[in-house]
Amino acid sequence: MTEAPPPKREKRPQQVYTLVVEVGRKPGDGLPEKSTGAALMIYASGVDEDEAVRETVAILKQADLAPLDVSGYGTLEDRLKGGDDIDADERALMQRALDENSVIVAQMTPFYD
Repeated sequence: MTEAPPPKREKRPQQVYTLVVEVGRKPGDGLPEKSTGAALMIYASGVDEDEAVRETVAILKQADLAPLDVSGYGTLEDRLKGGDDIDADERALMQRALDENSVIVAQMTPFYD
């Protein structure tokens, strides 16, 4: 009696998601000295937004950052449908995240009291 081969899993395509991650302070985090934290605008690839968030949080923790909250803004298509104006530079960063299957920090805005 032979076993049937496992069913083939359909490979879902990677997409790029726009995320804003709020980080707190942690020793060695590299944030400006008097800041209380920061907001990071990130482009992250994943088969879905949950995967993009998990990968982003893991990478930020490896970089000695302290992620506190993640807000997702969807894919390029989602943002365009929502009326966002996305310039060529932003699109290029999104494409890079997709090509490299990576997490790209596009902008960092420190918080001060």
